[in-house]
Amino acid sequence: MTQALRTSLRESPKARWTAMCLAGVAMLCGYFMADVMAPLKPMLEHQLGWSSTQYGFFTSAYGWLNVFLLLLLVGGIILDKMGVRFTGLMSTLLMVAGAILKYFAITHTFDPKPLLQNVPIIGGMPLQIYLAGLGFAIFGVGVEVAGITTTKLIVKWFKGKEMALAMGLQLAMARMGTAMALMISAPIAAHFKTVSAPILLAVVLLIIGFISYLVYGVMDKKLDASEAQTETASEEQFRLSDIALILKNKGFWYIAMLCVLFYSAVFPFLKYATDLMVQKYHVKIALAGIIPGLVPFGNIFMTPFFGRMIDRKGKAASIMFLGSSMLIVVHLLFAIPLLSHWLVALVLMLVLGVAFSLVPSAMWPSVPKLIPEKQLGTAYALIFYIQNWGLMGVPLLIGWILDRYCIVSRTVVADGTTLTAYNYTIPMLVFMGFGILGLIFAFLLKAEDKRKGYGLELPSSAT
Repeated sequence: MTQALRTSLRESPKARWTAMCLAGVAMLCGYFMADVMAPLKPMLEHQLGWSSTQYGFFTSAYGWLNVFLLLLLVGGIILDKMGVRFTGLMSTLLMVAGAILKYFAITHTFDPKPLLQNVPIIGGMPLQIYLAGLGFAIFGVGVEVAGITTTKLIVKWFKGKEMALAMGLQLAMARMGTAMALMISAPIAAHFKTVSAPILLAVVLLIIGFISYLVYGVMDKKLDASEAQTETASEEQFRLSDIALILKNKGFWYIAMLCVLFYSAVFPFLKYATDLMVQKYHVKIALAGIIPGLVPFGNIFMTPFFGRMIDRKGKAASIMFLGSSMLIVVHLLFAIPLLSHWLVALVLMLVLGVAFSLVPSAMWPSVPKLIPEKQLGTAYALIFYIQNWGLMGVPLLIGWILDRYCIVSRTVVADGTTLTAYNYTIPMLVFMGFGILGLIFAFLLKAEDKRKGYGLELPSSAT
């Protein structure tokens, strides 16, 4: 009877793909909120008077609590101790709570007097930005912990099966949230004449994501009951001392550094890409998010394809190297001032979308080949923690560079607000630099795989 129940769950394609889809819905909703403000930078400057530095500060808030309070690492340990069901519900609740605080901050008027004026870099901003940032930081804890939870969930259901394909499809669903945010946020804000309208939509979607994880919890409980001995043994074997074993693994460090450098050249870029379309390529504000919105579609359509290819053919290390190389070329071409036609931007975004699907489709399924399953939650948390340093620091750096070195002109319009024109050459060269460093670590990872025989170049079924 127990064997039959086990077969009807983990061995049932319908059951495991349903589990993946339920978690994927939560991640889609989470990534919509994560990127909902990216197309609104010009409107935030116009309606709320934000500067590029203030926008960069707000965007960097995503990683505050994850980095400085180590909450992402705590989430990874909770995941390994308590399992995906408890951690998934906890993380989606944090996402909703942070999003509500962010919406409150954006929709209310506060005293515009600057606070913390004596604090370098982060001081001298109004209360609205600090509150919005705090909400984004709480949301950032939730969505990052939800990300590692979903990744371990897929390993739990798909190990020895279509794991890379499942991770690719889950990433595709998450990137669909990013694409939706980039493409529809500005039109919604323009229609309702307020930047808060798309944020309210994001809050509603996050509540749907929480409900989705509630439904998944029913399936997860049945799976745990059917494999109680195996699963319990796996969970109870984890020890805090295992963190030291993870950190001694060179392959772990190479893949973690590739992760932070690659994503630092993509996600922060997408936060500024809409403004880049307006400033350099002269696309209308209401339409400027459509071109960057093409990048996630590379994930949506290509990541499952590459995931399936890795399941069958392998070559994960080589694919990560190729994707990193493409990233460098794209940012270099974005940096060239003469290439300023919107069709050039369109083509480059499509190429970036392919690169953005190549590296994640190979990177995330590679981690279980480096790290034992009982340590996976903590290993993914450590990788996401290192990644959050980039997601926190790079947007603030780019905003500071724009205000310090890249202002071309300031124009006061009829309603008294100031419109600022920027030259994005230096920021794009910074993004290219991250790509170059990422390529180095992709090379080191490939060399380490040859020495240690992790099997990164082998099909999933071979390991």
